[in-house]
Amino acid sequence: MGKENADAVARHLAMAARVIDTDPALAHEHAQAAVKRAGRIAVVRETAAITAYATGDFALALRELRTYRRISGKDDQIALLVDSERGVGRPDRALEAGRAVDRDALPAGVRVELAIAMSGARLDLGEPERALSELDIPELDPDRAFEWSPALFAARATVLDELGRVDEAQEWQRRAIIAADALDAAAGFAESEELFVEDIEPEELSSEGPAAAPAATAEPTSRPATETERADGEG
Repeated sequence: MGKENADAVARHLAMAARVIDTDPALAHEHAQAAVKRAGRIAVVRETAAITAYATGDFALALRELRTYRRISGKDDQIALLVDSERGVGRPDRALEAGRAVDRDALPAGVRVELAIAMSGARLDLGEPERALSELDIPELDPDRAFEWSPALFAARATVLDELGRVDEAQEWQRRAIIAADALDAAAGFAESEELFVEDIEPEELSSEGPAAAPAATAEPTSRPATETERADGEG
């Protein structure tokens, strides 16, 4: 790839990352422009998949995710693939895709995203008990706050509510808020640092729920970052 073309692709990827949360359609236009210039580059197809998902085009997201996996050999966007299968109305296929990967080989954050997506697929199939089991993973630690904790706790609250276990659901929703507040307060901490969560009384909590979407929706609980976004964050 020539330098001029490479620079243009980099600008499109940077713009896609910058505007995806505020204008997904525009982000997708930039991703598609990057695909036309460098369709064999893994991060380009990854960005195209994420922006397609953000616009609700789950079928296109699936195609781009499969291309990304084929080029990169990575499973780091497996949760998005599972959720995209859910988005096109195929929860059975979603579960098959999730079971096909070695979860022990995934980073902790990806493993959590996958568990939430799998739990959502179980809910789609009317299997709340099995949806709850999908969330019984080592990362479910109510006493520590990691970047994935608010979404994981909120997902568990959603499933418990579906099961009619209202008190437990409210407790996990409360923990999700506590974890989110703890993470916000420690925004300057090192990424690998553990945060111990000090419990507080319910009336002291904010009335706003966690920003993450519940697992029962077609959207992922948190949008995964592309390599371009991760590089920007490290800069």
